[in-house]
Amino acid sequence: MAACKLAQWHYANGAQVYIHCNDQTQAHAIDEQLWQFDPISFVPHNLKGEGPAAGAPVEIGFDPIGPGKLRQVLINLADQSPAFAVNFGHIIDFVANDDAMKVIARQRYKQYRAFNIPLSTQELTTEPLKPV
Repeated sequence: MAACKLAQWHYANGAQVYIHCNDQTQAHAIDEQLWQFDPISFVPHNLKGEGPAAGAPVEIGFDPIGPGKLRQVLINLADQSPAFAVNFGHIIDFVANDDAMKVIARQRYKQYRAFNIPLSTQELTTEPLKPV
């Protein structure tokens, strides 16, 4: 649900968002969560390859190619850091409070560094979000 809240926040602040998932099942689950999200704060979204020709402000996908058009914000929910992450000005990735998931997150961190992507951390529960 944090990914949906972040997508809504960035959309409300004028950014185009791509949510990258592990697979089709996860992508469909995020799509469904966005449909069930706060009706007052509807987030226009679509799965990659669906929806309007120009694309919705929030696109959800899982393939290694990435979004169908240039976007400012990547929310990565996949286990790997996608190579197309270098095309984004702002990347959001999560570190779960679980030892096994932390190991996977450390690997993604190393992958981002290998892509020469500058990294910073933010505690979502205590630090306010900043627009892109």
